[in-house]
Amino acid sequence: MPIITAVDIDLVFKALADPGRRRLLDLLHEENGQTLVALCEHMEMSRQGVSQHLALLEQANLVSTIKRGREKFHYLNPVPIHAIHERWIGKFERRRLSVLCELKRRLEGKLDD
Repeated sequence: MPIITAVDIDLVFKALADPGRRRLLDLLHEENGQTLVALCEHMEMSRQGVSQHLALLEQANLVSTIKRGREKFHYLNPVPIHAIHERWIGKFERRRLSVLCELKRRLEGKLDD
């Protein structure tokens, strides 16, 4: 498991706390290596707002960038999310959580009928 410090964890949780930043990560998951202009097309905020969210995602190491000429391409880095998943979810019994999630889905499905 990658080593992740308490400061890193705090930055990742802070980054993931905002729905706009989660949306940006989803967009990069769908199509990795997008420019700011391409990402702005899917966001209901200013270019400056998207840029500020991307900067925080970079600071949390959830997004990395590569400059090609005048363009900057943004790439998803899933390593911090994986490390947090291993650290926090690994503490709990995955099998029991899976059973509880399935039970919840079934009950909710019956309630929808």
